[in-house]
Amino acid sequence: MNISTEKLDIIQRICEIQDNDLIDLIKNIVDIPKKSKSDWWNQISMEEKESINRGLHDLEQGKVYSHDQIRKKYEKWLKD
Repeated sequence: MNISTEKLDIIQRICEIQDNDLIDLIKNIVDIPKKSKSDWWNQISMEEKESINRGLHDLEQGKVYSHDQIRKKYEKWLKD
């Protein structure tokens, strides 16, 4: 089956769908190429941007901890 035939088959099957949730899922799948080309920074909230910027500022100021330091601090909660 060539790609044109497959596309027509998919179109026919989509036309028969009566489930709104499934239609929404298909829309999201079809929109993936558009979303992947856009900058994720433009997709996040102002609160998320501010949080990232605070983290970057902390990094610049040297206010960071290594993975080992954090594991030691919280090891009592990390035990298997």
